[in-house]
Amino acid sequence: MKLRSLLALLALGTSGLFAAHHGSHDAKPAKTVVDIAVGSPDHTTLVAAVKAAGLAETLSGPGPFTVFAPTNAAFAKLPAGTVEDLLKPENKAKLVAVLTYHVVPGKVLAADVKPGPVTTVNGKAATISVKDGAPYIDGAKIIATDLVGSNGVIHVIDTVILP
Repeated sequence: MKLRSLLALLALGTSGLFAAHHGSHDAKPAKTVVDIAVGSPDHTTLVAAVKAAGLAETLSGPGPFTVFAPTNAAFAKLPAGTVEDLLKPENKAKLVAVLTYHVVPGKVLAADVKPGPVTTVNGKAATISVKDGAPYIDGAKIIATDLVGSNGVIHVIDTVILP
């Protein structure tokens, strides 16, 4: 009898893990775009910049947002000292301008992206293009798409784009 109860409990627990891992495609993702970035080892510089700019709370809000997220390697391609300067408190306005240039209002999945201008949260237009079948935004290659969060979507880019 104990073995049967143990097997039933094990089966129930396993099915719960399976459901939690695979979930329904209709289920709303629990992680925000900020949570997704925080969980990515390739976006530690972006996360530090978002926090320094005071944008973490905003980007954790209801959105929806489309974030073009530069990798750590993208930030490393900037001229020496650029990231350090942007993270200084006296340069917060410039940092906010750069970061909000990476955000488009609304949830835009890769399938919905069309070549042409898109208005960013900072009010300036960035240009989406396609070269050799690969999507770009202002010359930055979009290297991963559709990281869907509860309040938007992230597309990973290989270069920091500047307004």
